[in-house]
Amino acid sequence: MHKRVAVIGTGPSGITALKNLLDQGIEAVAFDRNAEVGGNWIYSEKESHSSVFETTHIISSKTLSQYEDFTFDDFDPEAADYPSHDELRRYFQAYAGHFGLYEHIRFETMVIHCRWLNQDSWEITTEKAGILQTETFTDLVVCNGHHWNPRWPKYPGEFTGEYLHSHSFKKAAPFQDKKVLVIGGGNSACDVAVETSRVSEMTAISWRRGYRIIPKFFFGKPSDKIGETSSWIPLKVRSFFFDILLNIMVGKNELYGLRKVEAKFGEIHPTINDELLYKIRHGKVKPRLDIQRFDGKKVVFENGLEEEYDAIIACTGYYLSHPFFDKDFLDYSSGPVPLYLKMFHPEYRNLYFVGMFQPLGCIWPGAELQAKIMARELAGKWKRPDNIKALCEKEVTHPHYKQINTPRHTITVDFHVFKKQLLKYLPNDFVSKDRIVREVVEK
Repeated sequence: MHKRVAVIGTGPSGITALKNLLDQGIEAVAFDRNAEVGGNWIYSEKESHSSVFETTHIISSKTLSQYEDFTFDDFDPEAADYPSHDELRRYFQAYAGHFGLYEHIRFETMVIHCRWLNQDSWEITTEKAGILQTETFTDLVVCNGHHWNPRWPKYPGEFTGEYLHSHSFKKAAPFQDKKVLVIGGGNSACDVAVETSRVSEMTAISWRRGYRIIPKFFFGKPSDKIGETSSWIPLKVRSFFFDILLNIMVGKNELYGLRKVEAKFGEIHPTINDELLYKIRHGKVKPRLDIQRFDGKKVVFENGLEEEYDAIIACTGYYLSHPFFDKDFLDYSSGPVPLYLKMFHPEYRNLYFVGMFQPLGCIWPGAELQAKIMARELAGKWKRPDNIKALCEKEVTHPHYKQINTPRHTITVDFHVFKKQLLKYLPNDFVSKDRIVREVVEK
């Protein structure tokens, strides 16, 4: 049967999905709401799809954040250890150009609705410039990302100052001479607190639980490269020793006035940041406990402290969202995500998810491997296990880390363990660096 595959999104996961489909000689069309590839890494000062801000750098090092088919050395041997959002944008666009992907992408096109017809067909409706179009495809690959639909916290009372989500935060300048409260302890929260502290009258950061703050470098090397050297050690043992190393190199949170870390390593996402602890010890960022309630511009914390703020920035994550599916068909916004290898659905054999996982590391290397497996299956070169339903259930009941029960922690994987799981389904010669001359089926 002739395959015609739709790919939703041309961010880092979408472009590798498209590239690997085309490598297998499969007709594929990618749709993206933007005018370029790159997804979140296309920075704009205006509020948009993007969740990066003016000074964003990646939190994993370049050698563990690259495609095997097109490395940073292939792109720019002088790329920084932790590339900026602009370096990453140019990297993804160079990837798309090198592999001839642009003629297979429909830009400024929103996928409005996807209706599953049977195991051989999808009905997909798109919109461009106000014009709707419905087409049929044999297979659907979802790569729409999971950092674009903001999740807001809920507290009693009302805050009457400026209140925004980190998705809308683009630069620190608008917070000049203001009193700012940042909610959250993840990577975005700590970055936002550091950046606003450079210009604000006062910046505070509120945590409801303790987070591990991991520096970007250990012993002069990127911290994830240090972690890579111990990837052969069983996960529990590796996590135990990494905690010891962290306490030696950084010290306990209590030394900085921050909430104590009570979860085991991996139970919550660690935060990669070199500057927050420095800013706290220099009095530029004030640690605060969880919020009890709002009262106008006043914030009351759980220890009874009351302070007034001009602005609050909620860095509280995102919903896992697929608005093009009917809710009664598929909804992963809360609860478990039973997908084998975070990509195969137990019932819909012609539905694939690429890049819908959250590693303790970078998404793109794993997404590239997922894309290769997916493309090989569609080309008839690989067959998924027969017990796919049982494997999907095992994904939920036997995660890599026993994490706390929150919506943020439903798709977590260990970077190195996940890569090994994917690699066992690929041949040794899976790397494909050459641009393949292809017939353009449609533009």
